[in-house]
Amino acid sequence: MIRIEIPQRETIELKHAVFDINGTLAFDGKPWPEAVSRLKRLASFLSIHLLTAATHGQVAALERSLGLPLHVIDTGEEKTRYVEELGPANVIAFGNGVNDAGMLRRAAIGVAVLGPEGVAREALQAADVLVRNPIDGIDLLFYPKRLIATLRP
Repeated sequence: MIRIEIPQRETIELKHAVFDINGTLAFDGKPWPEAVSRLKRLASFLSIHLLTAATHGQVAALERSLGLPLHVIDTGEEKTRYVEELGPANVIAFGNGVNDAGMLRRAAIGVAVLGPEGVAREALQAADVLVRNPIDGIDLLFYPKRLIATLRP
C-alpha cells in the first residue's frame, strides 16, 4: 500500500495500479524501456493490473516482456467496471485513450500519459495529472511529494 496525504484533501490509500497497455505502457506494441524494472519495483507496494484491448495483438509477447499477466478488455466501460470492482478509492489508473477516460475519472488518482501515440482529449479531461510518459507516471508513486505538489489545492 502507498499512503498519500494531500493537504486539505482526504488521505489516499492506494492498493492497486491499473495500466492501459497500448499507448500507455507500450507504444507500437512494445513496452517502454525501463517499464519492466519499474513495474517489478512497484509490485512490492501495489497490486499491478494490466488492461489491453489488444490493438496491436501480441498479447503473449507483451506478457512475457512485462512479466505480468494482461487482461484483455474490449471497451472503456469494461475498464471502468474493472476499477470499480477493485474499489476506486484505492486505485491509481494510467491511460491515454478515449476508452481509458472512465477508469481515469473513477480512480482515486487518474494519470493521463502523453507518449508517442498521443493522448485523447477525453482521457486528458478525466485525469488528475498529465505525465510525459509512463516512467514519469510510475515515478510519481516512488516520489509522492511530486503528486502532493501537483494535487494540493
